[in-house]
Amino acid sequence: MATPIGKGHRSLNLTLRKELNLYANVRPCHSLPGYKTRYDNVNLITIRENTEGEYSGLEHQVSFTTIDMTYYHPISDQYNLFSNFGVQVVRGVVESLKIITRQASLRVAEYAFHYAKAHGRERVSAIHKANIMQKTDGLFLKCCREVAEKYPEITYEEVVIDNCCMMLVKNPALFDVLVMPNLYGDIISDLCAGLVGGLGLTPSCNIGEGGIALAEAVHGSAPDIAGKNLANPTALLLSAVTMLRHLNLHDKAEQIQKAILNTIAEGKYRTADLGGSSKTTEFTKAIIDHL
Repeated sequence: MATPIGKGHRSLNLTLRKELNLYANVRPCHSLPGYKTRYDNVNLITIRENTEGEYSGLEHQVSFTTIDMTYYHPISDQYNLFSNFGVQVVRGVVESLKIITRQASLRVAEYAFHYAKAHGRERVSAIHKANIMQKTDGLFLKCCREVAEKYPEITYEEVVIDNCCMMLVKNPALFDVLVMPNLYGDIISDLCAGLVGGLGLTPSCNIGEGGIALAEAVHGSAPDIAGKNLANPTALLLSAVTMLRHLNLHDKAEQIQKAILNTIAEGKYRTADLGGSSKTTEFTKAIIDHL
């Protein structure tokens, strides 16, 4: 179900992440062999805090409360009651609250460094805008620095988000693992998907405590092509691969991933978003044939 823009129900994905306490969204972004894009050397991971930030859902129209007041009238030597109690709405002004907590920041930072160590990564970059949002992003950076001290073997750096975007489109090889608050992660991860061919190629996995995980493709519901046999299933299939790895079924995951990559590299069967003309079913059958 598509999420309505500017009205209607809350995002179902966001609801699942909040209800299941899926605090880290992990999105691998790799150049695919045999599929040519502007860059041939993209190999990075974005890790996004998933439960708070600007996506806390705390929005409201600005208003203020008026109250009764007693005032003294010097000529009549009397106290008078001025009654004006109520709520006044400020038209055309709304507020959205950004929530950053120490607990959530430490948790996602710890996961990012643990991920980097477990997967042989050498650098973790904390993405922020603390030069403007000094309290919220400042707290996030403080937590990242605290965790970084426990991993001296991993290089730690801090990059302002606008500079990060520029660096990514100039040379994505500068980055390895990126960790960031919610909104920045949403933006940066989609930017990274564009570096390797689009959202149709990009998997993700949401990680919670106690081993819980939810894998999902990062693209939307694409209602314009629903039921037309045109969708690229790669992102969903690679998300399933991440779930298999999470379940320690590495042999099965490797088998499926190789079949997907070999199908794309072969070039005979590709969906429209990859420059081909194959239907979803044709592309899927080709992957099955490569198993």
